[in-house]
Amino acid sequence: MSRILPHLWYVDNAEEAARFYASVLPNSSVDLVSTSPSESPAGPPGSVVIVEFTLMGQPFMAISAGPLDPFNHAISFVIECDDQAEIDRYWDALGKGGEIEQCGWLRDRYGLCWQIVPKQFQQMMKSGDAPARKRAMDAMLTMVKLDVAGLEKAFKG
Repeated sequence: MSRILPHLWYVDNAEEAARFYASVLPNSSVDLVSTSPSESPAGPPGSVVIVEFTLMGQPFMAISAGPLDPFNHAISFVIECDDQAEIDRYWDALGKGGEIEQCGWLRDRYGLCWQIVPKQFQQMMKSGDAPARKRAMDAMLTMVKLDVAGLEKAFKG
């Protein structure tokens, strides 16, 4: 069976980043750390670090292989949260040392983009009530870290 495996290219610190994410997210682990046995454009044998890890049950791979393309908003990872306490926990942990952005987005200290979103908001956006969806979206667009109570209040009108 085929599977899609997200692969992240870090200038350096792929292992450090993977260990950090595994410490923040449940059902996560660093599964294997190895180095490239061959010379590559990124350096001599042993200079490229390859990391296999799992975040919330999803397998990932990463490498530390020098500069290529920086992370940007074209790729981000969404964490759907059950409540405000969970949003606050992930926001504080992943945002520490990074850049806080609008609309529930942040960039962690390794440059990776995350969206910390309440499940309730996802449900609101699937509602058949177009005016309620618009109110919730308009409220979300004014927020930095998403506020469940504020989104629910806007949705209900």
